[in-house]
Amino acid sequence: MPNDKNETAKKRAAAISYDPGEHDVPVLSAFGEGYVAEKIIAVAKESGVPVLPDPSLSSMLSKMSVGDEIPEELYEAVAKVLIFVSEVDRSYGERLRASGVLRN
Repeated sequence: MPNDKNETAKKRAAAISYDPGEHDVPVLSAFGEGYVAEKIIAVAKESGVPVLPDPSLSSMLSKMSVGDEIPEELYEAVAKVLIFVSEVDRSYGERLRASGVLRN
């Protein structure tokens, strides 16, 4: 049986925000490990923000600071997240399509 304390300590979570009207590229809006990661996930779920587990992307984002623009080498991975979110949250998807970021 896994130890919940060890599982919490290993958990990472990142939040990415992207508003084409404000930024040219997505930015890292939150990052945390352990307890902070659990709180980020809980706040996202409470707020109706879709959560996509991606340990590999979280690991890469852990090297960044909150507020940093997503680097070009992560565009493909982040695009997959944005597509997932736009499919789950139709209004966000519509805003991205209206801005020309996503195509129908």
